[in-house]
Amino acid sequence: MKNSFYAQDRISNFLSPNKISIGTGAAKQVGIESKALGGKKALIVTDPGVVKAGLIDGIQESLESEKVRTGIFDRVIAEPPARIIDEGAKIAREQGYDIIIGVGGGSSLDAAKGASIMAINKGKVLDYAGMDLVTKKGLPMILLPTTGGTGSEVTRVFVMTDEAENTKKVVYSNFNLADVAIIDPLLTVSMPSVVTADTGIDALVHAIEAYVSVNATPFSDILAIEAIGLIAQNLPAAYAKGGKVEARYNMALAASLAGLAFMSGGLGAVHGLAYVLGTQYHMSHGRSNAIMLPHVMDYNRIGNLDKYAQIANAMGEDKQGLSNYEVAGKSVDAVRRLLAAVNISIHLPDYGIRKGDLPKLVEGGMKQARLFVPNPRDLTKEDVERIYEMAF
Repeated sequence: MKNSFYAQDRISNFLSPNKISIGTGAAKQVGIESKALGGKKALIVTDPGVVKAGLIDGIQESLESEKVRTGIFDRVIAEPPARIIDEGAKIAREQGYDIIIGVGGGSSLDAAKGASIMAINKGKVLDYAGMDLVTKKGLPMILLPTTGGTGSEVTRVFVMTDEAENTKKVVYSNFNLADVAIIDPLLTVSMPSVVTADTGIDALVHAIEAYVSVNATPFSDILAIEAIGLIAQNLPAAYAKGGKVEARYNMALAASLAGLAFMSGGLGAVHGLAYVLGTQYHMSHGRSNAIMLPHVMDYNRIGNLDKYAQIANAMGEDKQGLSNYEVAGKSVDAVRRLLAAVNISIHLPDYGIRKGDLPKLVEGGMKQARLFVPNPRDLTKEDVERIYEMAF
């Protein structure tokens, strides 16, 4: 941190939910928090897997103990289509729900944000894709993550799929910020190891991209570097032994810190080049990011040797006697080892993607060129092609 330089004439912003509660058993407070927000009838937005795992039972008990009636909308699927969000909002509106409770991974929390907004605002949710187009605050909203990865519980964005265009659309709005985010590691202990790995690396990508972004702020740096260290130390343990609550707590904390970091500092080319893997090959968001992370880092590191060296240090790499250039390279090595430890391949052929698909990958990656702007190194179409080639 001591080597960081901030432009004093640039305004740095920090946004967060009104309240964040974290701790073992924190989910039991959802009823009290809902009542404090004036909730009398809560719509729980989630997915079938969360319901099947029994994670909704305690949420309902807490709400009902405070005389808050409940209903469940459990039709959320991965990378939620816009139509699912509109459907949830219609139910909330027509059945008189006055508070939204999002429970689940990033898809469920994003759908909850959309349902909250669209229960109040007119039209379809796709009408609001873009920057600050939402005109009215939605229903009060409490978000409870069941994964330690996306950080959606603390961000001002949600992502949805535009099925007509087969692409992802993003709604940016301060009205997406939760009234309360409740982070309870006990909600994450039932995650399968593969989901633990994918979501954990997703959080790492958020932290690393925010840290090296040209738009990094004092807020994003402090939050991101702490998240990087927590993930490096705790993801292997959470992956190896899902019931280890200490590791789950630290991963849940890291995910939220990383979410707050990228809300301040932004993302970059990892997300840009990963999007096409999700839309064209239906990979999870976390796995798509994980595949591209070391390849983009290797390309990017000369753009900010000092920051990449600090990432290596946070991940436990020895820098004694080494130049900044060499230590920066160790950040890539550390990420590769972490990915191997949680059994994530970084080679596209392992996912059935053929070398002949390269033009389609490059075309899809270039469609996300807006994410190249905060990236620490400029990218041309030829650079994008070279990075994808590295992944083969």
